[in-house]
Amino acid sequence: MSVETVRQFFAEHAPDVTIEELEASTATVQLAADAHGVEPGQIAKTLAFRVGEKPLLIVASGNARIDNRKIRETFGGKAKMLDAETVMELTSHPVGGVCPFGLATDLPVYCDESLHAFDEVLPAAGSPNSAVRLSPKRLAELVNGQWVDVCKLPESDYLLCSQANAKHLETSIEQYHSGQEKPR
Repeated sequence: MSVETVRQFFAEHAPDVTIEELEASTATVQLAADAHGVEPGQIAKTLAFRVGEKPLLIVASGNARIDNRKIRETFGGKAKMLDAETVMELTSHPVGGVCPFGLATDLPVYCDESLHAFDEVLPAAGSPNSAVRLSPKRLAELVNGQWVDVCKLPESDYLLCSQANAKHLETSIEQYHSGQEKPR
């Protein structure tokens, strides 16, 4: 059972992490976000690809989309999504529950920069109704994930990021002028 391999993984590598199993399916980003009461971007979806002959996993924000140009530049070839049977064979997880934990095969895991937009993300935990809550940093550390920039965000998210960056800059300037922050 796939959730069991994930449970074993966390028992060995991160016993403080709890698997959340829900009655409702969380097989899609929107279903998972609704069930867990978070933004869709906080759902860390795990996508299985083959680039040339090399299978790999990419963990990305739920609202991010793969950018084919960035994939080619990063991995040196075109990425093809793996079919459900191959995903199950390589990961031991069914589609909808695919995650980078407790894998049947030693696959390279890449974490997309889109995850950094959140303090906490929720990747699946081996079944369509399970997940764990982790910081993006801890997620990458647990799976020896390499950080890459291979996704693009919807236009509305670029606006939100720009507004957040502007607010952060405004706060930093105010703190600097009030003497609360020292120049770097």
